[in-house]
Amino acid sequence: MARASRWWRHPLADVLQFLVLVIALGVLIAEGASGMGYQWKWDQIPRYLVKVIDGQWIAGPLLRGLAVTLDISWKAGILSVLFGTVVVALRLSRSRSGPGLAWLYVEVIRNTPLLVQVLVFYFIVAAVLGIERLAAGILCLALYEAAFVAEIIRGGLAAVPRGQREAGLSLGLSPARVLLKVTLPQALPIMLPPLTGVLVNLVKHSAIVSVIAVFDLTTEARTIVADTFMAFEIWLVTAGLYLLITVSLSLLVTWLERRMAQQRVSR
Repeated sequence: MARASRWWRHPLADVLQFLVLVIALGVLIAEGASGMGYQWKWDQIPRYLVKVIDGQWIAGPLLRGLAVTLDISWKAGILSVLFGTVVVALRLSRSRSGPGLAWLYVEVIRNTPLLVQVLVFYFIVAAVLGIERLAAGILCLALYEAAFVAEIIRGGLAAVPRGQREAGLSLGLSPARVLLKVTLPQALPIMLPPLTGVLVNLVKHSAIVSVIAVFDLTTEARTIVADTFMAFEIWLVTAGLYLLITVSLSLLVTWLERRMAQQRVSR
C-alpha cells in the first residue's frame, strides 16, 4: 500500500492520468461524431490559422481572434489589479462611506451574471459615455474581476499577523514603508495562487465580449462555424488555443512562486 501511495504521488502519474483523460475525451468525441455521420475536415483547419499569400505568411481569422483575446486579457488583467487595489483601499479606509461603497460594489459584482453586466455596461454606460465596444468589453471584464481581486488582496493582507505591522511601526517606519517592506512581501506568496486563478478565469471570461460583436477568438470561431459547418474541428482548435494560454499562464506563475520561495530560503 505504501508503494502504491508513493507511485500515485509521482509526477509521471499526473501525466499518465492527463493522457488517459485526453484519450477518453477524444474517443467520446469521435464516437459522438460517428453516430451523427459527421465528416471530419481537419485538412481545412490550417488556412484558418495561417495563410500564405504571394509568399507572405498572413494570420488567419483564428490567430487574429487570438491576438484580440490576448490584448483584451492583459489589459483587463492590469486594470482589474488596479481597480481591486482601489477597492481594498476603500474597504480598509477609516471613512464612513468608503467601506460601505466597497462592500456594495463587491457584493453586486460577484452576485450578478457577467453576461448581464456586459450588456448593461455596453448598452447603457458605454452608450452614454461614448465608449467604443472593445474598450467597453475590457472595462467590464476588469470591473468584474476586480471584485474577486479585491477580496484576494484583502485576505492576503489580513493573513499577515498584526504584530508584524506593529513591529515595523515601532522601528520608526512609516505606514507606507511598513506596507511595502513588511506586509506585502509576506502577503504576496499567499495572494499569488488565487490571483492566478482569477487571471485564468479572465482569459476564459473574455469570450463573453463576443455578445457585443468584439472580434475575439470566440467570435471568429462562431463565424467560421456558421460559414463552414465544421463545428467539431473549429471548436476543438479554439479550446486548444484557450488551453494554451491558460496553461502557459499557470506555468509562469508556478515558476514565479518557486523563485520567490528560493529567495525567502536564501535570506
